[in-house]
Amino acid sequence: MADAADDRLRLLIERIERLEEEKKGIADDIKDVYAEAKATGYDAKIMRQIVRLRKLKPDDRREMEAILDTYKNALGLE
Repeated sequence: MADAADDRLRLLIERIERLEEEKKGIADDIKDVYAEAKATGYDAKIMRQIVRLRKLKPDDRREMEAILDTYKNALGLE
């Protein structure tokens, strides 16, 4: 019984390791795309913010922007 559990654990660990490698590869690809964008004159920092905003649900994004505007106004940033 322990051998089956040991094999299962080993397989799970190996699967996680493969996925981590894929994740690293994808992260490197994303980094390359941002570098390409920067090389063509785009602002990579702003692009990252846009990507983050697009992940939000529209209602969540509106709420966040409203709160951000409130904070900016309170601090005299507008």
